[in-house]
Formats: sequence, structure tokens, C-alpha cells
Amino acid sequence: MNAIPPSATILNLLREKSMMSRAHTLLAALGMAGILVTGPVHAQSPMPARDFEAEITKSLAAAKSAAGFEFLGTLVRTCLVPQSLGENTSDVPAPYVTDPSRIPPRASWYTEPAKVFDNLYFVGGKIHSAWALTTRDGIILFDTIYPYNSEELILGGMKKLGLDPRNIKYLMISHAHGDHIGGAEMLQSRYGKPAGGNLRVVMTDPDWTLVEKYPNRYKTMAPRRDITATDGMKITLGEATVTITHTPGHTPGTMSYIFQVQDQGRPLNVAYSGGTAFNFNNRTPDPGIRNFQIYIDSQRKFAANAAAVNASVLLSNHSEFDIADSKNKMLPGRGSGPHPYELGAPAVQRYFTVMQGCARAAQLRLEQKQAQAAKL
Repeated sequence: MNAIPPSATILNLLREKSMMSRAHTLLAALGMAGILVTGPVHAQSPMPARDFEAEITKSLAAAKSAAGFEFLGTLVRTCLVPQSLGENTSDVPAPYVTDPSRIPPRASWYTEPAKVFDNLYFVGGKIHSAWALTTRDGIILFDTIYPYNSEELILGGMKKLGLDPRNIKYLMISHAHGDHIGGAEMLQSRYGKPAGGNLRVVMTDPDWTLVEKYPNRYKTMAPRRDITATDGMKITLGEATVTITHTPGHTPGTMSYIFQVQDQGRPLNVAYSGGTAFNFNNRTPDPGIRNFQIYIDSQRKFAANAAAVNASVLLSNHSEFDIADSKNKMLPGRGSGPHPYELGAPAVQRYFTVMQGCARAAQLRLEQKQAQAAKL
């Protein structure tokens, strides 16, 4: 049985209870007034203003450093030269299709074909490229240049190199621009199903849809819908396998490739970049910021795929990006020296750093524009 506390203790307990009650009442009142503080009071300092110019400079510097000497053309094209400001939504034939006098002079685009690796041949022009990968079961052709020069450059070039166009089994179109899809209709009509041949045309669904949506724009160029490429798809012919990476950005349907070549019997992995310049809508923050992010994400993805196989050769469908025309002229004098196309895996990765850095700088300019508009 508990002892009864003395009267003094009872009084002290009553006083403490009263003080606690008054304290609870005060705290409740402060809370209702919105000034209840549960921790130390600190004055809030204003957020520093974002330094867009410093961020842009940093991105450009990263691109410039990554370019080195190998990718100056890529740096100039994506960082310095004014870009296309939007997508082409017209459905009119190309001027050289309706008026042959508008075809550029032969001297501006013709160059000799070349055997670049044991199993890879260049059959393109001075500026726009096409490549033939040979296997024991046939040929995989990458891109087809313009409609006005594909016959001379591709078919004529293959014959000069001892390759039979009838052995083309797959035609891979990196994206549906006239300088890459130009000869596809001609090749399909001669060596594909319409002629009883075995040639199959491979494009992504966005590009097949584009060709079908604008028939006049692709007049004399448009192949019939055939194989629809998807991200990660593998096209295998003989001993060769081409792995497709869907890299939207340059166009919604752009695809890039990884495959293997042989240099005097030594295997090398190739990263073939399917689209580089900023041809998408990029004049306004909406949708420009989002479009640049799509482009940047694609380059990161393809760079990772290239790194995964230690790709040491970088190819493109434009000589300004891989310096193909100049390198081809170096091949006859190579001797036992290094192959001009073999850059090493770190250098191949630098190519994608250039593209990402230039794209990020352009994206930052749009973010800056958006922030300035928000202040008005």
C-alpha cells in the first residue's frame, strides 16, 4: 500500500500541473497563430541566380576538348554552324527530281570507291557515304545516297571493286533523308521482291511512316514497306551480325549500328552513327528542350552500346564526321602502318561526347530563354 505524500509535496505537484497546463495553452495559441517554431531559427538566404553562360561555356569546352583532331568536322557542324530550325513537313518533290538541270555537278560529289577493310567497302561520294559489308552469304548495304548518283557511286563502285549488286541481301537505311534513302527505290525495284530478287529493305517504323506520308517528297526514292527495325534487333547474314540501336534525335526514326570488320584477319568492332546534325525543331523552348534531350539520351545509349563491345572504329554516313573520303586516299600508302579508321575505343567515345556537349549547349540556350520569359 502506497504512503500518502505530505501536504507540501501535494502542493508542489499541483503547482507543476498548473504550470504545464498554462504552457500547453500557450503552445497551442502559438501554433494557431502560425508562429510555432520547433527548431532553431535561421534567416533564409536567397537562391543564387543560375549562371547559364557558365554552363554553356562548360558544355562547349567539353565538346571542344573531346573533338581533338579526329572530330573537328563534327564539332563545327554541331557546335558552330547554324542548325536547321525545324522539321521538313512539305510534300513537294526535290528540285533535282523535277528538274535534272538542278543536279549538282559530278565533280562536287564523285569519288573513287575503296576497299576499307577485308570485308567492308566504301561505295559513297565525297560528302555522303554508302558502305557494303560482305559475308559468305551476300552483302549488307548501308545507305544509298541521292537518287541522281546512287547508280554510279553504289552500283558502279561495287562493280569496280568486284562486287555483284545482285548479292545485296539487306539494305539498311539509317534515316529517311534524301541523301541516304535516295537510291532505295531503284535498288529494291532491281534486286528486291518486285524483280524476284532477295534484297530486303530495313528501316524503323517512323521512317516507313514518313515515306508513306509524303509520297511527293520521296518521289523516285521511296521503297515499299519491308522489314521494320526495332531497338536491339539483330540482322544476321553469313558470319556477320549487325545490331541496331534506335537513336531518335536527328530524325524520329534514326538508327545506328554495331558490327564487326576484319583488318588483315584481325577483328575490329565498328560503331556506325546514323544521324548527327540537329534537324529537329529547336527554335523554341517547347519542344526544343525536349527534342534536345531525346537526342542526348540517344547518344548516351549508343555510346554505352559501343563501349560494351569496345568499338574502336567510328563510321558515319557523312564524310565530314568520319573523314572517310580523306582516309580512303590514305589506304594505298598504309603499308604495315596503323589503319586510318582504327581510332581506339576511347576516341570513339569522344565522338559521342562532342555530340552530347554541343547538344547540351544548345539546350541550355533554350532553357535560358525559357527562364528569361518566365521573369516577364
